[in-house]
Amino acid sequence: MALAKATITIEHSGQQFEVMFNPEEYSLNKDNNYASQAIPGLSSPILQFVHGNLRTLEMELFFDTTDARTDVRDETKKVVDLLKIDSQLHAPPVVRVAWGSLQLRCVLARANQKFIKFLEDGRPTRARVTVSFSEFIDPEREAKEVNRQTADFSKAYTVQPGDTLTAIAFRFYEDPALWRPIAVANRIDDPRSIAPGQALHVPALPFTDLASGEVTV
Repeated sequence: MALAKATITIEHSGQQFEVMFNPEEYSLNKDNNYASQAIPGLSSPILQFVHGNLRTLEMELFFDTTDARTDVRDETKKVVDLLKIDSQLHAPPVVRVAWGSLQLRCVLARANQKFIKFLEDGRPTRARVTVSFSEFIDPEREAKEVNRQTADFSKAYTVQPGDTLTAIAFRFYEDPALWRPIAVANRIDDPRSIAPGQALHVPALPFTDLASGEVTV
């Protein structure tokens, strides 16, 4: 049984095409950004999640029109044109890359063409195109797919008898392990030193300065 071809579908138009040859391999990449904040009395800085980065897909596509003696750029153009701004969207198109279990809604971020064989008149007939796709998630889809158990807004809270920072973190963040952002925001060196009647600032999560990307205290 022949191996199924990888396909690329342009989302808004439904136009679909197969790659000429399946890639030998591909890589999926994902990482997160964290900010660190030094707290007096602690042996190491605390880490605060800032934001997640989008997944990226990288692969090398092979094209060969030597037997047909045609310009291979007619084939590579199908991929490279995904970088162009669509007149209806005013942006490059969103595409779906599918190959077996690989399913990614994304945009083409980079394409590097390398031509390695030519006809007598100089037209290329063989090429390798290294492509990088970036996952595309719009705000509506993000809101539906991600369940964030974090505070939406900063809040003021008055410490009650018997309160601990972990209990307050559970009250506002639904996670007692997230007491450190409260300690940092209120410059509390000893988490056991809070007292009834004390006014606390409970920061929203992520606990960052959007302009600098650094933790705000």
